[in-house]
Amino acid sequence: MNKLKRAAHMLGKFPLVSLYKTHIIDSVIIARREGIRELIRKRGKKVLLFVVAYYTVRDTLVYIILPLCIAKGIF
Repeated sequence: MNKLKRAAHMLGKFPLVSLYKTHIIDSVIIARREGIRELIRKRGKKVLLFVVAYYTVRDTLVYIILPLCIAKGIF
């Protein structure tokens, strides 16, 4: 159990884990309780920009780059 506590303490020091705890979870809670409009009102347009950027990168990888790699025989 001591190793588990130490690992949890070490994970808490990483910036991504801190970001996840403070911004992402809070944003999900706000969106579920109060709606998307209130989330954008509280967090600003950065949330909307992040969502658009995430889906643009994901769809580019899935629908353009991956089929090109398969066609060229890389996969």
